[in-house]
Amino acid sequence: MADTKREIERKYESDESGLPDLTGVAGVKAVIDKGVAQLDAVYYDTADERLAAASMTLRRRTGGSDAGWHLKVPVAPGVRDEIREPLSDTVPRSLAALTRSRVREAELRPVVRLRSDRDVRHLVDAEGKLLAEVSVDAVHAERLTEGGGTVQWTEIEVELADDGDPDFLDTVEKRLRKAGVRPSASASKLARALQETSRPSGSGKKKRKAPPLPEEPAVPVTAGDHVLAYVRAQRDAILELDPAVRQDAYDSVHRMRVATRRMRSTFRSYGKVLDRGVTGPIGEELRWLAGELGVDRDREVMTERLTTVLGELPRTLVSGPVRTRLRTWAKARHGGSRRRLIGVLDSKRYLALLDTLDAVAADPPLLKDAGGTPEKVIAKAVRKDFGKVSALVEEAIEAPPGADRDLALHEARKKAKRTRYAAEAATPALGTPARALAKSMKSLTSLLGEHQDSVMVRETLRELSAVAHAAGESSFTYGVLYGREEQRAAAVEAALPEMWREIGAETAV
Repeated sequence: MADTKREIERKYESDESGLPDLTGVAGVKAVIDKGVAQLDAVYYDTADERLAAASMTLRRRTGGSDAGWHLKVPVAPGVRDEIREPLSDTVPRSLAALTRSRVREAELRPVVRLRSDRDVRHLVDAEGKLLAEVSVDAVHAERLTEGGGTVQWTEIEVELADDGDPDFLDTVEKRLRKAGVRPSASASKLARALQETSRPSGSGKKKRKAPPLPEEPAVPVTAGDHVLAYVRAQRDAILELDPAVRQDAYDSVHRMRVATRRMRSTFRSYGKVLDRGVTGPIGEELRWLAGELGVDRDREVMTERLTTVLGELPRTLVSGPVRTRLRTWAKARHGGSRRRLIGVLDSKRYLALLDTLDAVAADPPLLKDAGGTPEKVIAKAVRKDFGKVSALVEEAIEAPPGADRDLALHEARKKAKRTRYAAEAATPALGTPARALAKSMKSLTSLLGEHQDSVMVRETLRELSAVAHAAGESSFTYGVLYGREEQRAAAVEAALPEMWREIGAETAV
């Protein structure tokens, strides 16, 4: 089982003067010399350096206290998750899987070797607690691919202790800057090595590198620019969330599912900008992926909701092993859906979809309206979506309570989501009106989501009740919960007309 560590660190340029005196840093009682370690790391990437382009690093390192395979995945500026596996001769399957959305069918191979003499200091407080580890690294980098060169440098690295206060890094940096030390121009040792060894010694030719992902235009101007910026952002989100989904990180499945829906909705809303003949089949593949992701997400929603409402019941209303049956149901569904989901992420169909998304981002199927002004083209598309939501909400309000109203509210919710995403894409171009509409549609979607959750919970309760009854257990508690969910849905239906009047009065797009 891979071990994951959250790494919060900063890197600084260093000259011959070495590490400034840090004993005067606020909160630091002592600076403890931990000696010098010799580190030897080989970094792996594809021939066109796809991992580096995504700010991911995969290495096999010996020496020091954490020898082994390390995969570093960016979380935020200066923050990365380091996933570790024991030493082996080949890339561990678990780490290869976490890079698959970037690497796809390409081969991982050694690209750079970094050998470092690491002089380590521990900054501790008055109680001896570790605040941060500071090291001075003398680095020798060698490019292992054809025509590569070598380079040497020295840098200072400050890594926050586990569960440390990130503000402490600001305090240390203030002291370093006062001593003339400046932040490194490179985000990582590997990034610097790749940049400075890309020109072989004695050669005037710079090695050509093909970036795997195209860059966006500088500033969006046309309607097409704005729509594509939103599409590319969703493509990036899917790629960035892939490792988190594989690791079963909290809310990662939901966030990836939302990204697929946003992109698919954008294709549908802006059919006058991007050719639906091209994006339509892609949208169907995105719907497939969202459906596969939904198997796990729906389980999460149902489990959380049922656990909450069961916890709110008085003990006198809990009859039979309801909690045990709920846990068993949730665990069984989770195990099966997780295995299926990992299979989906490893499938050729999924990897082909990622290739297609990259192709669309690089060479979009633009139509004539893509060159139009956002105020005309984008606003018209948003208004059209809002009109569809309006008709569905009115239909739902007029429908009698029951299955027909449930279905109408569900359809209205789906269209409200689509309108929200269209308004989000429009916000950089249209400003406040689009932002206000997106906010209103989010509120409407949340309200209608409460209703849909109630419908789904009631279906689950019927399922659990039937299983419990067949096992000779009491079904009383399931009936009580069912009744409460009916009341919850009725409250949403009663609140909808007033919310809709307010939205109608505020809409100005």
